Amino acid sequence: MPQPTTAPAAQRAWRTVLERIERDLLDGVLAPGDRLPSERDLAADLGVGRSSVREALRVLEVMGLIRTATGSGPQAGAIVIATPSGGMSALLRLQVAAQGFPLADVVQTRLVLEDAVAASLATDPERDLDAAHRILDVMDDDALTAEEFLALDAQLHYALAEASGNTVITAMMAGLRTSIESYVLEGAARVEDWAAMADGLRGEHRAIVDAIGQGLPEAARTLVHDHITGYYRSAGLVPDGRALIAD
Repeated sequence: MPQPTTAPAAQRAWRTVLERIERDLLDGVLAPGDRLPSERDLAADLGVGRSSVREALRVLEVMGLIRTATGSGPQAGAIVIATPSGGMSALLRLQVAAQGFPLADVVQTRLVLEDAVAASLATDPERDLDAAHRILDVMDDDALTAEEFLALDAQLHYALAEASGNTVITAMMAGLRTSIESYVLEGAARVEDWAAMADGLRGEHRAIVDAIGQGLPEAARTLVHDHITGYYRSAGLVPDGRALIAD
């Protein structure tokens, strides 16, 4: 007679731990900076094994919701952190690498987010573009390699997302940019005249930030949309020529 497997029960056990921590976060029992109960306490409270608790904590750490440290003292144990973008970046990067998320779909999502960020910032009278301007100044250096330039490019777009004040968009932007970083670099290698491309991108960046600073939402939206789609097409990252998103 077949013996019942314990796998489903084990899966339910660590999911029970996840659900408990999620509930505590939603209810305000836990907040960024707080330490989770010990493995022993969680296991006793929920009636699960400590191995199930450890499995749940590993999942939360990969997701970027907690950090864990061994030993004793104020930094030991599992602590809730407020920057889940690392886990989102890893998830998106793996999905794109495994072809779970097509590159064009990721870029479409990026366009939706960045169009919204540019328009929203342009209508915000309290917008702070200091970080964006600092990055633009650094990008004016002609000695930058393509890799260095594109790293700054990513920082610029992320700085605009941060300036919007929307933490969900900021985390998603970090994940989207990281997930397609290798494709962006590969595209740069296919550009015959990188110096000319970089000059064009500098001008586009300045125009986007200027439109936001002048409070022109539609112009800012159009400029950032054309900037992103223009690079992907010029770099041959959309070989089938189909539109990334409706113009």
